Amino acid sequence: MKHALLAVIFCFSFGAAALDARPPLRVERTGAVAPGTPARYNASITLRYGNLTRPDRVLILAPGFLGGAGSLDRVARQLVDLDPDLAVWTVDRRSNLLEPQDRLRAASDAELHRIARDGLRALAPENVAFMKEWGLDVTLRDMRAAVLEARTLTPNVLLGGHSLGATLATLYAAYDFDGAPGWKDLTGLVLLDGTLGMNALPKLSAEQYQSGFTWNFLPVPGVRDLGRMPYVNYPNVFGPDRASRAAALARIAAKDPNGTCDANITRFPVTNLAAAMLQVEGIYSPMPMLAVTTGRATNVRESYNWAAVLLNGAAGFAARDPFNVRDSSKPVGWQQDERAPTNALDFVNRYWTPESDFAEWYFPTRLALDIAAAGFDTRGTPFEKTLRVWHAKGVRLPVLGVSAQNGLTTAASYEALRANLGSPVTVRALPGYAHLDVVTATSNEVARTIVGWAEPTTATASGE
Repeated sequence: MKHALLAVIFCFSFGAAALDARPPLRVERTGAVAPGTPARYNASITLRYGNLTRPDRVLILAPGFLGGAGSLDRVARQLVDLDPDLAVWTVDRRSNLLEPQDRLRAASDAELHRIARDGLRALAPENVAFMKEWGLDVTLRDMRAAVLEARTLTPNVLLGGHSLGATLATLYAAYDFDGAPGWKDLTGLVLLDGTLGMNALPKLSAEQYQSGFTWNFLPVPGVRDLGRMPYVNYPNVFGPDRASRAAALARIAAKDPNGTCDANITRFPVTNLAAAMLQVEGIYSPMPMLAVTTGRATNVRESYNWAAVLLNGAAGFAARDPFNVRDSSKPVGWQQDERAPTNALDFVNRYWTPESDFAEWYFPTRLALDIAAAGFDTRGTPFEKTLRVWHAKGVRLPVLGVSAQNGLTTAASYEALRANLGSPVTVRALPGYAHLDVVTATSNEVARTIVGWAEPTTATASGE
């Protein structure tokens, strides 16, 4: 077993080194000006891969709910590896500037273990009250700053994203930017296991939007009460504390995957790699939107995952809860499934890099509310003036929709999008993939699908 694991590590390291030969260029430029926001946070941020000066086409990809640009690192590298004339720009939303990444960057091994155990203290809500203005309009205008810059390099600009990032790309196309429909900036949309209408939150009434509501037993504040929770923060589910702990644990696992994890971090003896993967592996994760498919824990006792049942109903009975070690003489370990889409070692190595983090620690609550309120068209609704989603029926763009078998979308999701946009939609399904596998998989199947679709799409748009 030890020799097999060493072989896996060697093969992974060799392949990853070739793919990771050049780091992305991180670019921060002026974004939308949001009321009350300090100027340093009014930023449009992209990580740029591939052809930086004279690309034939630029693909801008936005991450999903609670995701940072780092979540798109592998698929971005695969894309530019396949197409030397392509540039890929991944989006870090402005809220990523609130993260104390310098602390993680400079942390010693001892400090990483402390952060993985205790987390980093979250910013006080009153100190970031300006985030109440960071809704859909600000987010899309930050994205547009990148789109318009890309258009100075090439007329072939594609916009897309993963999960909620795909929702944002679709909303961009339907948005009215002071009289200019967003879709006219673009030559196509690339939607990776996400689409408009897929939002986890229910469609909101004007009263729910203003006063708040309850979702899956969690209280969600309305616009009137955003001072209390300007960013998503549920201590037992997700928030800056858990995000900092996850980043530190991923760094520890990347450095020493087979080392035994600090006993104060986990409930039972476990290796560093297993400690990291138990949080996100599909069979153990209570939330499908936060799941990858890599393998399974070894030497562990399992039972039903009641949190998964609570969140997902009967479907949650398939999830397992690893609650103790079987053989107390050795820790719980991790077995990579060679048939699985994602490699666990690759996942933890990419989770945190000097350029970006996999997660978005401070996701703006206002953005979640705005997306839930907007739908496909805000005309004739209470949100018409503040959320300018006016052009969905007029969108004239080719769309690529990629669906994960164990993810959040199906072919029917993209059929609904086709009906609401009136645009041609090409759908590709990924058997055996979980939601995050779409952007973390070792195989370049997703990248090949995008490149194969994008080349004729942009050629047609250019009149070639």
